[in-house]
Amino acid sequence: MADENGIGRSESRLASMDSVESRWVFQDDDEDDSLMDDDDEDDSLMDDDDEEHSRLRRGGGLDSEEEDEEDTAEQRLIRTGPRIDSFDVEALEIPSAHRNDYFYEELGVGRRIILAFQTLGVVFGDVGTSPLYTFHVMFNKAPVNGEEDVIGALSLVLYTLILIPLVKYVLVVLWANDDGEGGTFALYSLICRHAKVNLLPNQLPSDARISSFRLKVPSAELERSLKIKERLETSPHLKRMLLMLVLAGTSMLIADGVVTPAMSVMSAVGGLKVGVASIKEEQVVMISVALLVILFSVQKFGTSKVGLAVGPALFIWFCSLAAIGVYNLVKYDSSVLRAFNPVHIYFFFKRNSTKGWRALGGCLLCATGSEAMFADLCYFSVRSVQLTFVFLVLPCLLLGYLGQAAYLMEHYSDDLAEHAFYSSVPSGFFWPVFLVANLAALIASRAMTTATFSCIKQSTALGCFPRLKIIHTSRKFMGQIYIPVINWFLLVVCLVLVCSISSITEIGNAYGIAELGVMMTTTILVTIVMLLIWQINIIIVLSFLVIFLGIELVFFSSVLGGVGDGSWIILVFAVVMFFVMLVWNYGSKLKYETEVKKKLSMDLVRELGPNLGTIRAPGIGLIYNELVKGIPAIFGHFLTTLPAIHSMIIFVCIKYVPVPVVPQGERFLFRRVCPKSYHIFRCIARYGYKDVRKENHQAFEQLLIESLEKFIRREAQERSLESDGDDDTDYDDDYSSTRVLIAPNGSVYSLGVPLLGEYKDTSKSISEASTSEEAKIGYPTDSASDAEQSLERELSFIHKAKESGVVYLLGHGDIRARKDSWFIKKLVINYFYAFLRKNCRRGTANLSVPHSHLMQVGMTYMV
Repeated sequence: MADENGIGRSESRLASMDSVESRWVFQDDDEDDSLMDDDDEDDSLMDDDDEEHSRLRRGGGLDSEEEDEEDTAEQRLIRTGPRIDSFDVEALEIPSAHRNDYFYEELGVGRRIILAFQTLGVVFGDVGTSPLYTFHVMFNKAPVNGEEDVIGALSLVLYTLILIPLVKYVLVVLWANDDGEGGTFALYSLICRHAKVNLLPNQLPSDARISSFRLKVPSAELERSLKIKERLETSPHLKRMLLMLVLAGTSMLIADGVVTPAMSVMSAVGGLKVGVASIKEEQVVMISVALLVILFSVQKFGTSKVGLAVGPALFIWFCSLAAIGVYNLVKYDSSVLRAFNPVHIYFFFKRNSTKGWRALGGCLLCATGSEAMFADLCYFSVRSVQLTFVFLVLPCLLLGYLGQAAYLMEHYSDDLAEHAFYSSVPSGFFWPVFLVANLAALIASRAMTTATFSCIKQSTALGCFPRLKIIHTSRKFMGQIYIPVINWFLLVVCLVLVCSISSITEIGNAYGIAELGVMMTTTILVTIVMLLIWQINIIIVLSFLVIFLGIELVFFSSVLGGVGDGSWIILVFAVVMFFVMLVWNYGSKLKYETEVKKKLSMDLVRELGPNLGTIRAPGIGLIYNELVKGIPAIFGHFLTTLPAIHSMIIFVCIKYVPVPVVPQGERFLFRRVCPKSYHIFRCIARYGYKDVRKENHQAFEQLLIESLEKFIRREAQERSLESDGDDDTDYDDDYSSTRVLIAPNGSVYSLGVPLLGEYKDTSKSISEASTSEEAKIGYPTDSASDAEQSLERELSFIHKAKESGVVYLLGHGDIRARKDSWFIKKLVINYFYAFLRKNCRRGTANLSVPHSHLMQVGMTYMV
């Protein structure tokens, strides 16, 4: 119908008992009171039990055919009946949401110990192996000329460790998680949930009533947050800039997933040059290649299995760092503790000037892995990551760097400085430490790879990356995933990087570029979160932005100076990934907007059935499309192509909302899109970007039918409460004069005639009308006394339709650029986007539907 395709203005959460009898709604001053009788234009505002703690939530239903618009007119409160938009009935049932932190609080002591080992193996591997190469790269760019250079370099490393991993990430950024999810796209999702900045126009007000949204409505005095929100929502340029920033950060994170294994493994295997003098660089490269192949091959076994296996190994590694550091401090020179005085940083730059500035790129490597801590947060709780870092990881790292500096105070030749870590290991413990170091390097590589998997899954759910096969490796922790295509793609690029750039210094420079790109993106996004969501003092926000973005820009200027040495390869890779995501997002947005423009009116759909001679066959047809409102054009294509359509039609839209998890009880939203006799419904199945879609088609069908029955019962209950004996329903009378065509064989050609359960009741009238071309079929309207019988008839109809079978009707809409389009648009849409769609994972792969239950129809739109 015409009122199917719009969005209402505002509605709040369900609250007190008196809302059963009456409720308050917003109404424009110039609107007529007759609006109170129209449930498709209703927008409610419920009173909470405790008025002092009542909160408003934005919401609404699918109301009119007009497009979404913000209602800026002044509004007043009026009292009306308890009518609730049928589309949003399911959304009003809000169970408790699942949170990662609550889950971890329920764990026992034994499980906490196991979790701590997994945390070491997954989250801290990258930052834990930084002592292998930090001094190597620093002193290669700024050779040691005396003890003061060692103290100055050590002071730089110590304060970089304190400022970036500890202060920025552990104390601030980790708290900007999206319900336990970390990473660039988790921050973007958090911002999208509080401001309408997503470029894909499929947001619904009813999404805000998902319990995991938990929006904090800004109070009246915090006008700054409201102004920022309004500015972001009304400026298309700011929306695009924000998306470009997120895509740039994500591309750098994927590039980080390439360079981290190369850097960690190469630096660990490079210790052979210290233990075996005859080892050459080519042999180190070959051994590194073999280890990398093994590393990516075991990735499919999952985070839980591998994390638990390597967690104790990484614990031994951190203990070894601390033990070697203490040994060197005692044996060589404990005066390196002077490095905690930051004045030595000033002296270091005063003595080395340009070389000292170039050495900043190597100094940054001590903080690599900070972003992995945040991106891998989905596997563990914030508190467990914070405590493990503060009380184990950071002290061991500090002792490790202090020990290397103490050794270099007496052995600061260039050769020893390039292999500072392995040279500082006591000779009797070299090979055990070498073995543990290589194992730790493999663990570090896995940490960044799992972070890459997590980020790609988030970006896919938010429409910014092509769909790929995702394997969930744990039944207990839904966030632990493995993406085979990305895994092998990263391996190939990593091998190319290792074989083409064998220098640790050059790989370290590429490492710094990728890491800083992600860090700067995170700084800007967290600043927006502070302003928009946390709503803290502006001085604190500006201090965070100026201090950390300033530090990162200084580091970035240093690593950019070495781009010509070979690290340009990683920049090219990041640009390619950015282009892939940008093209996919642009094409998906253009395709969705075109489908919205081409959607069918309900009047046209009503006329198509009789005009085309469409037969309603027994069964349920699930028509999959991407529209959250309106009738997709692909449905008209079905009607004009197929000779029959099922007696019950459900338009199913799989929609990802910007939350990690949608509770199962709030998964489905239903609404009728036609009079009752048409048996046509709309269903929106909502998933969070962390949700697992592993149910088979039978389980999905059962859950969908149960939710539909629940919706119909709630709808009948609401109508019986509203009517009070006065039948004012939307659709009950609509089919009393439905026109049908009767074929000579008795087939009924009309969308409006119910089959199956109603066949016996109408068979007599059909046979009487079979001698003529047209007939009128009348149906008794439901009265208050017959409401229960009407409900049972409809539920019986659903059961019989289900028994007749469920068929999945998939519409594949492709887009092509018009002939008069610009050349660049033709190139992007007709070649690049078409190539990505052809090679990405189709929707049928996620459904696990037998081919006998599947029907596909394609349609091409010219854009």
